[in-house]
Amino acid sequence: MILTVTLNTALDLTYDVPKLVPHASHRVGDISERPGGKGLNVARVLSALGHETTVTGFAGGSTGAVLRELLAGLPPHGSAPAGAPDPGPTPAPGSTPGTVPETAPEPAPAPITDALVTVAGNTRRTIAVVDRATGDTTQLNEPGPLITADEWTAFLDRYEELLAGADAVALCGSLPPGIHVGAYAELVRPARAAGVPVLLDTSGEPLRRGIAARPDLIKPNAEELAQLTGSRDPLRATHDARRRGAHGVIASLGPDGVLAVTPDGIWRAMPPAKVLGNPTGAGDSAVAGLLSGLVEGLDWPDRLRRAVALSTATVLAPTAGDFDRAAYEELLPRVVIEEHAPAA
Repeated sequence: MILTVTLNTALDLTYDVPKLVPHASHRVGDISERPGGKGLNVARVLSALGHETTVTGFAGGSTGAVLRELLAGLPPHGSAPAGAPDPGPTPAPGSTPGTVPETAPEPAPAPITDALVTVAGNTRRTIAVVDRATGDTTQLNEPGPLITADEWTAFLDRYEELLAGADAVALCGSLPPGIHVGAYAELVRPARAAGVPVLLDTSGEPLRRGIAARPDLIKPNAEELAQLTGSRDPLRATHDARRRGAHGVIASLGPDGVLAVTPDGIWRAMPPAKVLGNPTGAGDSAVAGLLSGLVEGLDWPDRLRRAVALSTATVLAPTAGDFDRAAYEELLPRVVIEEHAPAA
């Protein structure tokens, strides 16, 4: 079982408009409503890959009730195919092409277990407005409910129980009001003590504090990495993040793929071509690829290949927590992997 922690869960609403114009009224086309927050998005993708997943964190109020109803009833699988992307460029000299068959059988979706802790406050909503004319997405995020000391203690008890049955854990997203900035460090330590690999995916001061507890992996994007280290050079910044405590750093470079600096080596993984679409949830899909590859015992190049293919296929899907299954299977063998020599 893979455990995902989302302390600030959300009800994700996606509005589709023909063109987003400031100071104007808009007629909304398609509307989707999904249980959200980074860890819940990760769980949906893990389930689609056939991995049993448990989600924990907080949910409360009328919005939390809707979230849990959707979580219980929503089919956890990749979205319907939207067409495979156009063939990309030939892999660069010295890169390693994938060896995964293009038509791998689709695994049966695995169950997602709801282990969320009920709180008095109302779960937040996030609203993504997708502009069909440009493909851009505007995101509006509410802050989340105030978590009391007793609610935090109840969560810690639940978390300790769940760790006993976990093969890996992902700690994801922002902190709701009332939770101290060292919360993720407090969650990394028992996971490491239990021998459970832990991936931390957050930003700002919670990332700075959490990294000091020595998580197995962190997955910042380029901006989050720059804020953490003060460097905008991805390779230098990832090395700095490792010195601060992370055993491995997977830096998301957006449409340029990922840079991985690990105890076992350094790799760049890149999609064969850039794609246009809704990037919401792409990083969460990458986390799912990394965790599933970890528990399956894949080597680093294959973990990274899966992470990049999933994140790219998520850009091609209409809502966070989904991915275009046909695009994923077509992209997987074509992700470009480059191994870099360690710095002298």
